[in-house]
Amino acid sequence: MADLTTPLHDAHVAFGARIVPFAGYLMPVQYAGVLAEAKAVREGAGMFDVSHMARLWFRGERVLEFLEWITTNDVAALADGRGQYSLLPNATGGVVDDIIVYRVAEGAFRMVVNAANHAKDVAWISSQNRFHVTVTDDTDATVMIAVQGPDATGVLAKGATDGQALREAPTFGIVETDIHGVPCFCMRSGYTGEDGYELVCAAERGIELWNALAAAGVVSCGLGARDLLRVEAGLPLYGHELNDDVNPISAGLGWVVGKEKAFIGCGPINEARTNGTPTKLQGVRLEGKRLPQPGMRVFVDGREVGVITSGVYSPILEAGIAFAFIASDVKLGTPATVEIRGKHEPATIVSKRFWKRAY
Repeated sequence: MADLTTPLHDAHVAFGARIVPFAGYLMPVQYAGVLAEAKAVREGAGMFDVSHMARLWFRGERVLEFLEWITTNDVAALADGRGQYSLLPNATGGVVDDIIVYRVAEGAFRMVVNAANHAKDVAWISSQNRFHVTVTDDTDATVMIAVQGPDATGVLAKGATDGQALREAPTFGIVETDIHGVPCFCMRSGYTGEDGYELVCAAERGIELWNALAAAGVVSCGLGARDLLRVEAGLPLYGHELNDDVNPISAGLGWVVGKEKAFIGCGPINEARTNGTPTKLQGVRLEGKRLPQPGMRVFVDGREVGVITSGVYSPILEAGIAFAFIASDVKLGTPATVEIRGKHEPATIVSKRFWKRAY
């Protein structure tokens, strides 16, 4: 099957993006360069086309009951206009996908899921829908643009009808307002460790919005910079740190698992919370600038203790950094090595949160 394109594809071509296949779509991997784009986000404001991620509506009298059953986090704790990071678990305690759930109003919720899992998630959700909930997929009818960075909210507010609401919304808050004349559903969330919003608007207005944001000084960024930024910020990627066989406790995501509710797979997940797991997702920081890559092995005192799941070169830390599932008996701060092309490069086991913005 041919790769799809998002409604913003022509804008990416016009802006000189390098286009690559990703999750069934042709997506921009970079414009000016990965490091320059990552710097733009860390120091100002950058934007990413994330329209490939799927957007679903859930409506019905029993929608809250349904979402409580199929997700790990406490959906019942959400007020109108608020969202939360969560997981779709399976019956064995693995992860079908990591998601964001937003309560728009009573009986109406939105969910954002990963592009590579779009069809899989919809099928899974449908198979569990015994609550007569109406699930609507509006991915093709909309675009989603992530505007991220310390200046992101300020830049958006200047072009918004209700800029004050954008400035005052909490993390995972929802604001519905026009931005540069385009009606947007604005979610204060992202995947970079920075402040900012993910904007959803009608597909036919997407390029208009992208061009207006560019004219306002927001830097166009590709998937390469997004991957670098999310690793620095300690954020997992499905298919690397999460999959159908990974227990969220092992991945360090116990904080998005409700302790007082019943949900699919809660038994195995609660058991892991109580008794621990053989491995834990940790950070690995190399002493040099070598690039760690998925599949590379991690050693402590000659013993293999883990395997790299994601790796990047961090310009902030001036070092190669990575995620790896490490044997649970290995403590943070332990010297280690990463086998790169037959050579053992010195490294240290560290927190997977390599970088955090001090607000």
